[in-house]
This record gives sequence, C-alpha cells and structure tokens, in this order.
Amino acid sequence: MATTELYTKGACVWVPDPEAVWVSVKLLQDYHPGDQQILIQLSDGREMEYPVLPPAGLPPLGNPDILEGENDLTALTFLHEPAVLHNLRVRFLDYNSIYTYCGIVLVALNPYEQLPIYGEEVIDAYNGQDTADMEPHIFSVAEEAYCTMTREEKNQSIIISGESGSGKTVSAKYTMRYFAVVGGAAQQTSVEEKVLASNPIMEAIGNAKTTRNDNSSRFGKYIEIGFGRKGDIIGANMKTYLLEKSRVVFQAAEERNYHIFYQLCASRDLPELRTLKFDSAENFHYTNQGQDVHIPGTDDVVELERTRNAFTILGVQPDQQMEIFRILAAILHLGNVNIQASGRGGDRSYINADDRSLAVFAKLLGVEGAQMAQWLCHRRLAVGGEMLVKPMTGQQANEARDALAKHVYEQVFTWTVQRLNSSLRAHREQPKSFIGVLDIYGFETFDKNSFEQFCINYANEKLQQQFNRHVFQLEQEEYLREELPWNRIEFSDNQPCIALIEGQLGLLDLLDEECRMPKGSDENWARKVYDQHLNLSPYFRKPRMSNSAFIIVHFADLVQYECDGFLDKNRDTVFEEPINILRASQSELVAELFQKESAGGSLPNSSLANGSVRSGKRAHREHKLTVGFQFRQSLHLLMDTLNSTTPHYVRCIKSNDLKQPFLFDPKRAVQQLRACGVLETIRISAAGYPSRWTYEEFFTRYRVLLRGSVSQDDIRRSCQSSLPYLIPDPEQYCFGKTKVFFRAGQVAVLEKLRGDRLCAAGVLIQSWVRGWLQRRRYQRLRWATFILQRYTRGTLARRLAWTLRYTRVALIIQKTYRMLAVRQLYMTIREATIKIQAFIRGTQARRIYRQMLTERAVVFLQAQVRGWLARCSFRRVRTAVVLLQSCVRRRAARKELLRLRAEARSVEKFRELNKGMEVKLMQLQLRADQQARESASLREILQAERGAHSSELEQLRSSLLKLQIQLQENANTAPLLADKQEEDMRKAEEKAAQEILQLTQEIQSLRFERDSLEKEKDDLAIRLQDQEKAQEESRQQSVDQAGASVRAELEEERRRYQSLLREFTRLEQRYDNLRDMSLFTSNEHSRGHRRTDSTVSLEPLSPVTTPFSSSPVFPSPEEIRRISVTSPTDRRPWSHEQPLNILMEDMSVAKDTAERMKGEDLRYAYDAVRVANKFLETQLLSQRGQWEKEISALRMKLQQAHDRDTPGDPEINELTEQVAVREQECVRLRRELKELKHTVSLRRILSYAGLAIAASQDPTSPGSQKSQTLSGLLECRKRDESKLIKHLITDVRAEGVLSLSPGLAARVLFLCVRQADCSGDQTRVKGLCGAAVSAIKTAMKKHGNDLDMTAVWLKNAYLLKDLLNQHSPQQDVRGCEELVPLVTDVQECVRALSDLCIQAYQQLLSISESHLQPMIVPAMLESETIPGLAGSSVKSVGRKRAGSDPRSPASTEGTTMSAVLRELSALHTALSRQDLSSALLEQAFRQLMYLLSATTLNSLLLRKDMCCWNRGLQIRYNVSLLEEWLRSRSLQAGGAVSALEPLIQAAQLLQMSKKTEADGQAMVQTCNALSNQQLVKILSLYTPQSDLEERVTLNFIRIVQGLLKGRSEGQPPQLLMDVRRVFPVTFPYQPPPQVTAAQLEIPESLKISFLRRV
Repeated sequence: MATTELYTKGACVWVPDPEAVWVSVKLLQDYHPGDQQILIQLSDGREMEYPVLPPAGLPPLGNPDILEGENDLTALTFLHEPAVLHNLRVRFLDYNSIYTYCGIVLVALNPYEQLPIYGEEVIDAYNGQDTADMEPHIFSVAEEAYCTMTREEKNQSIIISGESGSGKTVSAKYTMRYFAVVGGAAQQTSVEEKVLASNPIMEAIGNAKTTRNDNSSRFGKYIEIGFGRKGDIIGANMKTYLLEKSRVVFQAAEERNYHIFYQLCASRDLPELRTLKFDSAENFHYTNQGQDVHIPGTDDVVELERTRNAFTILGVQPDQQMEIFRILAAILHLGNVNIQASGRGGDRSYINADDRSLAVFAKLLGVEGAQMAQWLCHRRLAVGGEMLVKPMTGQQANEARDALAKHVYEQVFTWTVQRLNSSLRAHREQPKSFIGVLDIYGFETFDKNSFEQFCINYANEKLQQQFNRHVFQLEQEEYLREELPWNRIEFSDNQPCIALIEGQLGLLDLLDEECRMPKGSDENWARKVYDQHLNLSPYFRKPRMSNSAFIIVHFADLVQYECDGFLDKNRDTVFEEPINILRASQSELVAELFQKESAGGSLPNSSLANGSVRSGKRAHREHKLTVGFQFRQSLHLLMDTLNSTTPHYVRCIKSNDLKQPFLFDPKRAVQQLRACGVLETIRISAAGYPSRWTYEEFFTRYRVLLRGSVSQDDIRRSCQSSLPYLIPDPEQYCFGKTKVFFRAGQVAVLEKLRGDRLCAAGVLIQSWVRGWLQRRRYQRLRWATFILQRYTRGTLARRLAWTLRYTRVALIIQKTYRMLAVRQLYMTIREATIKIQAFIRGTQARRIYRQMLTERAVVFLQAQVRGWLARCSFRRVRTAVVLLQSCVRRRAARKELLRLRAEARSVEKFRELNKGMEVKLMQLQLRADQQARESASLREILQAERGAHSSELEQLRSSLLKLQIQLQENANTAPLLADKQEEDMRKAEEKAAQEILQLTQEIQSLRFERDSLEKEKDDLAIRLQDQEKAQEESRQQSVDQAGASVRAELEEERRRYQSLLREFTRLEQRYDNLRDMSLFTSNEHSRGHRRTDSTVSLEPLSPVTTPFSSSPVFPSPEEIRRISVTSPTDRRPWSHEQPLNILMEDMSVAKDTAERMKGEDLRYAYDAVRVANKFLETQLLSQRGQWEKEISALRMKLQQAHDRDTPGDPEINELTEQVAVREQECVRLRRELKELKHTVSLRRILSYAGLAIAASQDPTSPGSQKSQTLSGLLECRKRDESKLIKHLITDVRAEGVLSLSPGLAARVLFLCVRQADCSGDQTRVKGLCGAAVSAIKTAMKKHGNDLDMTAVWLKNAYLLKDLLNQHSPQQDVRGCEELVPLVTDVQECVRALSDLCIQAYQQLLSISESHLQPMIVPAMLESETIPGLAGSSVKSVGRKRAGSDPRSPASTEGTTMSAVLRELSALHTALSRQDLSSALLEQAFRQLMYLLSATTLNSLLLRKDMCCWNRGLQIRYNVSLLEEWLRSRSLQAGGAVSALEPLIQAAQLLQMSKKTEADGQAMVQTCNALSNQQLVKILSLYTPQSDLEERVTLNFIRIVQGLLKGRSEGQPPQLLMDVRRVFPVTFPYQPPPQVTAAQLEIPESLKISFLRRV
C-alpha cells in the first residue's frame, strides 16, 4: 500500500494558515492519483477545495490520536513541521510540559512561570535512572551526560542555545545544580558551592535587561566541570566569548545596562558604599538611556547581597570586592563627564577643571584628574619621528571616553573570570574527565544587524554544522550496528556559508585587511566585499536599495547586515595615554588590570576579545589582533573542544514575545524551530528509517497481519516472511539484527492494514453473532406466541364469566341506589325542619339571658364601689401598721444581713483562692508572687488586728475602772434611789413585754426570710458547683490543647536536634576524611571521592543571653559564613583564646568533641549550640532555686504568724486554713510541673538540673553520702581500661560479637563504671564512659556497612544509656529500695550516649536505604510478578529516544519484590536479634516504607510508560506484599502502612474509570493523600497499553482540575515527594533489670579475664 492511499475520507491533514501557521482539516472525499484538488472541511465547519498540484503537492498527513502528546518527536509516524508544532503545542498548553525530546535534542519552551519541577526530590528521581524511560527534563540530559562520562570515561558537553529570553541561562544553571548535587564529594568540600556561586556573579556582570528578556546573557560562556576518578566534582573552569561591551555606554529604549550597575545604585545607602558617591540610576548617563531602570519583581538590593555572598564563597576578600565596586562606580562617573566643544567649527574640546564627575572618577581610581582631562580631549601622533599632540573634536572625545569605559569594564570582567577560575581550579588532583556546559547566544536577526549579530550568527553556523554532522554520525552508527545496507543520507551542509565568512578572502579576512589600512572605511570594505563575492557565492547577496549593506543566506534565515561601524567594532581601539595613566594608579587592582598589557597583546589565557591599545608609535603585530580574528580563534578552539567530547543538545524556545505564562505563539515557535536545527534533525531522521521496532514489539503489535504459521520461538523469521506481503516495496523497510526499520509513513500504512484486518474480522464476528442472535430471537418469538395464545384463550373465557357476573351485580346496584336516593330526600326534609325549630328557640333564650346579664352587672358595680371604699380605709390603717413593723424588722434584718455578708465574703474569698489555683502550669511563678503579696497583706491585717486588739483591751480596762468607780458611788446613793428604781423597773418590764411581743413577731418573719435565704443559698451552691465543673472541664480542655501543642513542639524540636546530630556526624566524617587526605598528601598519595548526597545544612546559632556580668563576644553569622567558605589557608577565625572557650570552661562544657573537630569550620557553631544549652540550663536552675527559696521563706513566715495567732480569733484561723489549702495546691501543681518537664524537656535537662539543686541543698542526698560498698561488680584497673575497651569494643570481630548475649558489653562496662563510682574516683567514671562512647563510634565507623554490627552497638549504647539513667543521682529512686544511685553526675555521658543511639539508628537506616535504593524502582515498578499479567502488557507504539544509552539491565535484571523483602527481613532480623523494643522497630520501618513509597511514586510520575492499568494492578499487588510482610511481623501499627497510602492511591487511580464527572468526583474523594499536581500529572501521563483502553481526554482532565480547586491542601503544592525526609526517632525509656557480675557469662574469647569480681 502506498502512502497516497492514506488520503481517504475522514483522514486529518495539515494545511498552511497565515495566523496559526498550520491548521488541521478533515478530508471529505478520497484522493485519487491525478486529482488536482481535494475537498476539505475546516474546524469551523466551512468546506473548501485545496489544490494539490506542484509545488504544493499533497498536504501533510496527521498522526494517529494515540501519538498525541508524545514525549519524543522522532517517535511520530509522520515527521514534518506541522506535526512537530502541534505536538509541542499540546504538551505545552494541555499537559504543562515544557520539555520534549527530538532525538538527541531536548526542546525546552520557556513557560515564563516558576514551576515546582527543579527541587532536590526531582534530582533524586532522575539520579541513577535510565533517562530513556523518564519524562523529558533538563535533569535527564544532565544525568545522561554524567552517566556516559562515568561509564565510558569520556568528556561530555551540553550545548544550550536559543534566542535571548528563551531560558538558556536558567537551563545552564539547573544543569550545574544537578552536577553539584549528584557529584557531591564525600569530603563535602566547597567546590560544588563555588560552582553554583559563580552564577550570581556572572549574571550580575554579564547579564542585562533587553526588550526580549529581563535577564539576557550578553556573552557566551563554556564551563568545564571537572570530575575525579569516582565521579565527584573537584574543580571547574570557565571560558567566555564576545562580551557585548557596547552596552556599557549605550542602551536601546526599554533596555538596561549590566545588572551590577543598578544593584550598586540601589544599595547606595549602605555605609560601605557611601564613599563611592553612588546616586540613583536615573542620574547616570550610562544607566538612564533605556529610560527603564527597574525590572518588575526584582529587588536590586537583594541581588547585590547575593552577588557579594557569592564573591565571599569564591574567596574574594571584602577589600577586593570594594575595589571592584570602586572601579564600577568610576565607570558610571566617567559617563557623566561633560566634554564641551570649542574652537572654530568645534575642532577642539575641553573639560572644566571643576567637573565633579571627573574629580570623583579620578579619586576613585587613584589617578590625576588633570592628566585624564588632558588626554580625554587630545591624542598623540608620530609624524616624521616627532611626537605631536592633536586636539580632538567633541564627538571624538566622547567616543574616546566611551572606549575607555568599555575597555575598563572589559578588564574588570576579565579579571573577575580569571579570579573565578583560580578559585574553581582543582588543587589536589587533576580532573579525570569533565562535562562542559555551553551557554551561548542563539541565532539573532533584528531590524538593524551589526558586527555583534554577524559574530553571533557566525558562531551559530559553526555549531549547526557540528550538530548536523553529529546527528548524521549517530544515524550512521545505528545502521552499522544493525548491519543495514548503508545509503548516504543527504543533509544540508552549511560549509559554503562558513567558508564565505572565515575562508580565504572571506568576509573576516577582508575586514581585517581593511582595518590595517591607514584610511580604511566601512564603504571601502563594502565595495571589496561586493567585488569579491557578489554573483560568485549563492550565500551572498546585495540589497537593491543600499550600497552599505549585504545579505548572507544563513541556515536559519536571510540576514541583512549594515556595514556602518564594522571597522570600529572590529578594531576596538582605545588610546594608550589614558591607559598609561591608569597603569600608574594608586589602586593596586587598577594597576594590576592594566599592567598586564604593558608588553602588548591581549590578556593571556583569556578567550575574551580584548581591544587593541593604540599609540603614536608603531605598534607590534600583537596589537593588531582584531576582535574578529580573536573571536575566530576562540571559536575554533571551542569547536575542537566540542568535537573531542560527546555532545548533548538543549534547544530553548521562546513561547511568546509578551512574556506571558503558558502562551504559545506558533509563528515565533516555528521561526525558532527552523533556526535552532530541530527541524533539520527531523528531516535527517525522516530521510532514513525513522520508525524502528524491535521484533518482539512488531510481533506483539502486528501479529494479526502475519501470514502462515506464527511461531513464538522464531519471531524474526515470522516477521521477515510476512512483511513483504504487507509492504510490497522493499525500499520502504529494512531488517536489522534486532530491529525492523521503516521509512516515514509506513507505520501508518501498517496501522491502516491492521485496522482494516481488525475491522474485517470484526465484521465477520458480527455476522456470525448477529445470525445466532436472530435464530435465538426467532425461537424465543415462537415460544412466546404459543404462550400468548394459551393466555389469550383463558383470558376470553374469564372475560365471559366476568360479563355475566357484572350483569347481575348491576341490577342489585340499581335497586340499592334508588332506595338510597329516596331515603336521602326524606332525611334532608327532616333535618331542615329540626334546624328551623332550633333557631327559633335559641332566639328566645338569648333574649332572656341578656336581660339577666344586665341586672347582674348593676349589682356587681354597686358591690365593687362599696368594697373599694372599705379597702381604702383599710389600706390607710394597714400602711401605718406596716411602717411600724418595718422599722422594727429592718433593725433585726440589718443584724442578720451583716452576719450573712460575713459568711458570703468568706465563701467568695475561698472561691477566689481556689480560682487562683486553677491557672495554667506555666503561671506558677506569677502565683508565687501573688502568694507573697497576699502574705504581706495578711501580715498587715494581722498587725492591724493586733493593734486593734490591744487598743480595745486598753479601752475595756479603762471602762472597767470607770464602772468600778461608779459602782462605789452608786453604793453610797442606793437607799435614796431604791423607790425610783422600782418604779422604773416596773415601767421597763412593761415596755420589755411589749418589745418581746414585737420581737417574737419579727423573729417569725425573719425565720421565714432565713428559710428563703437558705433556699437561695442552696441554689447558689448548686450553681457554683456547676460553674466549677464547667471551669474544670474548660481547664482540662485547655490542658489537653496545651499538651498537644507541646507534643508537636517536642516532635519538631526532636527533628531539628536529630538533624543537627546528623550534620555533626557528617562533619566528623569530613574531619576524618580531610585528616586522612592530608596524611596521604604528605606521603604524595592522592585519594578519590565518593558520590554522596548531602541535604542537611548546619546554620550557626546565636548564643542566648546569660546572667553573667561579662557577656562573651561571638562573631556574627556573616563572619562565620565568610570564614566557613574561604579556603583553609585564608581562614582567619577569632583568636585561639576565645571568649567561647573560656565560657565553655566556666560552664563546665566538655571539650573532647570540639578538640576532635579542631580545624573544622563549623566547630564554632556546634560549641555555640552547646554553650547556649548550658546557659539555658543555668538560667532555669537559678530561677528554680530562687523560686524555692521564696516559697520556703513564705511558708516559714506563715507558720510563725499561725503560731502567734490567738485561738479565739476566727477570721485569722480561717485565713490560716485557706493558706494551708493553698500550700497543698501548690505542692500538687509543683508535682504536675515536674512530671510535665520530664515529658517535654529535651534530654531531660530541666528535670536533672532542678533535682541536682535539690540534692545539693539536701544534706542527706546521695551525693553527700560517703562511698558505699556494693557487691556483684567488676573491677578494672586503670592501666587495663584501654585494654578493656580494645577487647570489648574496638577489636571485637563480627562473628564473635554476634554470638554474645545482647547488651553484654554495655553490662560489663556499667559494672566497671559502678565499681569506679563506689571507689569514689569520679574522674575515672567519666573517663571510662567517654572512652566507651568514643570506642563505639570508632566501631560503628569501622563496620559502617554492616547491619548486624550496627544493631549490636545500637543495643549496647541504648542499654548503657538506660543503665546510667536508671542509677543517675538525679533519678527518683524512692520507689525502689534496692536501687542505689551513683555518686558521680553522669548526665553528660547519658546525653552523649543518647546522641550515639541516634547516630547508630541513622546509620542503620542509611545502610538499608543504600541497599534498597537501586532495587526499589525495578522491583516496585518494572517487575511483573503477577502470573499472566506479563503477556497482556503491550509495548507503546513509540521507540526509545535516539542517542540515549540506557543502563545495562544486568544489575537490576531479575530484581523482584522478594529481594526487597529479603532486605527488609535482614534489617528486622538484625534488630530483633538484639532484643530492641518494638516501638523502635516500628519507627525504623515507617521510615523505610516512606522511602519505598516516595521513590516509587516519584518514578511513576516521571515515566509515561508506567502509567497504565496493568502497571497499577502490579503496583497494588507489590504493595499488598509489603502490607502482608508488615502484618506478619506486627509492624503495621507504627505508621508504616500509612506511609504507603500515596502509592496505594496512585495505583487505584490508574485502575479507576476516567470518563464521566462522577468518575472525577470519585477520584478526588478517594485520592486524598495525593496532591493536586500529582493527581493531574498521573492523568496526563496515562497511556493505554492495548486497544481495550482509552486515553484520558483533556476535557476529563479539566473536569478533575475544576473539582480539585475546592480541595484545600495543608502543605505547599509539590509534584514529587521528598525522598530525603527523615522522621525523628524517639527512644523509649525502659528500666533494665538489676545487673550483677554473677549473672554475666563472659566468654574467654573476649580476653577480659583481667577483670576482678568484687
């Protein structure tokens, strides 16, 4: 079948369009050879006829829908421009995929939006993977280059090109970042950091804002990253090309100068920059010409800080940085120098002597301003052997000033590059291989093109030639490898265009020749070019309307160049006199920059195009090196370097010119695709055999087309025998060793044949099925007819019987109805008669009733009036009586009220006291202060009561004395007054009787009121209890919330601490490696590095404030950072007698660890952390001691006050009882606070410190007791301690230690420590513990890859920590009388052992992760362990990316879940053998399950071939194996199963239906553990693996995205999971049983018989 037969009705073809470039249309009729037109239908429904005569020919065919969004353009069936453009548009707009493969080229579209696809989790996902199976990414190119370099030991190059604003710089930056991460050295030197730090510097001095890009690179650079023998970065080198110096003095509209100028102007208020006299960028001539000095979204102040930090990292000292900034400031001030014209016709120029800008320029550079003003306006000429000084015109002087500014900036740029190279250069060894990253300008064409565009396009011609030849070479290698008959493929070679430029008498030669002419001009050069090449070279043309321009036919487009300025830019002349002035500068850096040119020529070892220095004397030939000549030489060197390496290509494309996110402009895209060579790659691929299938893939896909006997054993023979019948033309296919090759379009032919065969088979199957269905239908109809007839006859018979019955019933109904009608008429008449009678009788009764009501109302009114008069009289009498009673009752009630108020006040006071006790635990200090204030008030009240008591006593004594005197006087006058007293007594008795009667009545009323008050009191008590209950519940709820927050803070603090500990372990390893390396270096041996991953960074912590009088002076974080990033020879930390060391001695902080880290950069940060912890502990201890002293004093004062109180004073007694209750509450709160501190405090610092103070104050504490004699211990002499550590820990063998009982070494060491403690030698106790910790660390490093040994030392460190903690003096041992605490304070040892446990745990996980990492993806994703599933999986229609070298499958072949389970079982066995707690095992396997889930899910999200239904089923099966393994070992309750939830939901998502909105809602509800980006990404990557599945439509993806908008995510959006996430580990405290020497069975193999049992 020919390709023309594919043009059938309904086929999709592409036709040109002026707006969209290409549009898809549908054929409405079949095409027959010879037809001149075809009928097509546009997307809007219009029909039109399209001509198919030459030269247009038939329109390109569209690819099948299954290939829409293919990640490799060469995998398309039809390779042409519209297919490429459409595929890029679909991937960019519909899938948000900015990367696409095109054979060996990675096409990158600039999204103009920051995407979350460059994190470290993405780097981990691509590291070590087969990039042919992964999604296209810049990291895949970097990984392929890195692996090819390490595997083949050959240098690599990554060539990144594109237009300005297409994202070249960003791509290069991410590439270097990838190398810095995966090539990280084991010693963690600062090479990787320096490589990354070079980017901000080069962006600041080499990038600028243009109309097309806000961060456009105005120079080309080639960075060679050197790698050692083991793939670690050991150095780098940078080469630069063609810096755009003209931008320093001129910028077009809406453009800016280089970023560094605006950064300095924006930061002019910094103290160190004020002396440079910076001003706003609008006030400098060299920065305000573009009239746009700001970039939206960019802070120049922050960018300058980044630049300065990068300088510091690269070892540029601050004084050198200031010198650079001084020179840059001088350039800006030079641009503001006002040069004025003078003389006749302006043939002279001058500069005012008081010109401020010139004065600032001269001061900044350290030169004479008058001399500079002289030689900016004059030039020196040599005439006849004499030197003449000639004045210059104003224009010439301005040009000389600008030339000087450009030359100075170029020298600064060159010096900076050289300084970076010297910092990045490998010092310890020579790189074994390197990877070069070329970030170079793409093809450029503007309205007016000059010398810069000419050089840029010349470089792109050379790169395109190299690219074409490399692609052609790869195709040739593929054909030779498959032993195909080789036919040369024609491709467009641009060598004639390159020869036109650089050949003999080419454009560059003629330009250099004209530059050597004394009176050379652009017009003369143009005439020479016309005479030499016009009408002789097809690549050279002359414009019709211009005699000063020419046209070159480049590979990408026609470009017209204007000759104006070519000679000046090629000469790049700067006069010698200003240069001589700068050479004599007082600034060392300025003199250094220009002293290098004293011998003439360009800067050595520099690839920059330096300008020539022109003087009056005849210059040497080195001075005549032009820019074009130097650029040609550097370009040839670059091409030689690229040809000696294996190239990898990245082509960056601008999606639009408006810089709008995810906006696709097809016109600009096609223009760039043509210019960058992507379409040439397509054309070369299409010229050969673009479609390539392995025989297995071809057999699986097209088995239905094969003839004859199809054998699974000999698939190749079956394919070779059947293919000639399918494609008669043998030129359209070819058989290789492992693949069958097809010409372009033949796969579509096979697809059509396959579709026709399947259609014919379907029709045949349908005919048989339809016949069988019709026969079955006829039989069912016949049987149904019989049944219907039978039922019909029965129905008719029943209907006749029903008719007879209905007739009889009708007669009965008629009779009954007539009777009912007559009866109803009678009943109606009767009811009407009765109703009339009732109305008449009711009227008469109502009339009588109304008359009776009237009479009754009159009587009632009379009675009410009479009663009202009587009541008024009664009220007056009663009011008088009540008033009298009220007076009496008020007097009694007041007394009772006073008594009740006193009671109420005491209850309220008690409530306030109790309420004060219910405050939170953290306000205990405030309550103590309140208690002190209340105690003071009580003392004042007591004093007042005592004063009142004494004054009252004196009054009573005086009254008693007065009464005695009156009694004596009355005794004398008694007989005279006896009669009068009797009369008075009688009257008083009568009055008292009346008052008693009244009081009796009042008492009764008061009793009633008392009862009511008691009732109210009971109600108030009930309400008070309810309120107290509610307050208790609210308090409990607040306590629970506070406990939850404290637990969360504890978890976060534990995670941070363990991260610091992991970093500390890494720094110790780094110290050991550097020490070993220094030893090897001294012996002239060199060592390589290992590839490791490092993600944790230790930031220096600021010390907390201390209560000491003299606070230590610590260096600032900036100083620490500067010290840590400089080279070892440049480090200048503060003096050795540091306040930090003195403070560590004062605070009793151990120095052994710090001494081992001596010479390390981060030692000071670690010491600061330890000192800060000690300061915090000291503060808390002092506050607690002061608080306890105040409580004791208050308690003593209250007791004294209680003793002095009189028993008869009820108010004082009541207050005393309240104080006692409060003291009990304080005791309870202190106990709760102590328990809370035991739970929350990290490493129990606060608890130990508080108990230590209490123990020091208690004379009966164990620390103050004399040493005790215990039995069952082991005694080790001091001289045998090193032998004990050596035989027990350091030199023990693996097979020997595994045969011992778990924790034997820890028990032996504890018994020795216990015996030393009993002997009273505390120094030996601490020394033995410290030696044990160091020895265990050494043993762990020695067995760094042994699971069993690491588990052994984890068990011993864990057990020894628990034993020391159990017998610690700070431990509360009152509950166990047999437990005797240690005398020595071993808290430092306990903390060191805790850290050691964490290190051992992390080492265990690191070993398991290193074993699991290479087998996770093959086992979880690629293995097919479900029986019968492997045969159902069908390969995709595409093929492997051309040029990619997949990993050899030997290492991972056969890796299944059984290998993963074996590795997990090995870890479980190692931990279980040591009797470690189940909680620790659950934490370990939770971490490993998270690693399995994250790694598998990340790989799934980056592999399109794995996103299918079959793979989802396989993943779910593999996860079920993990779940079953966890359940069999009782590990499912520790969070391990929940860590697998994202992977489980991803597998479910692959198996769910994906069609309707209901399916989308079910996905959103089910996959709650997946982020929105992950869910959409899986749907976008879903690829059907058989005809039974369907692709996920874009409409369904948009529906899911709309549903996901309503789902809130608590975490920031991310695509990949962080595989480096580490869960913090907690070691539960388990009090071990008592240990004695008699219980231990020490084998003879340990050789510790020198221990003596005591």
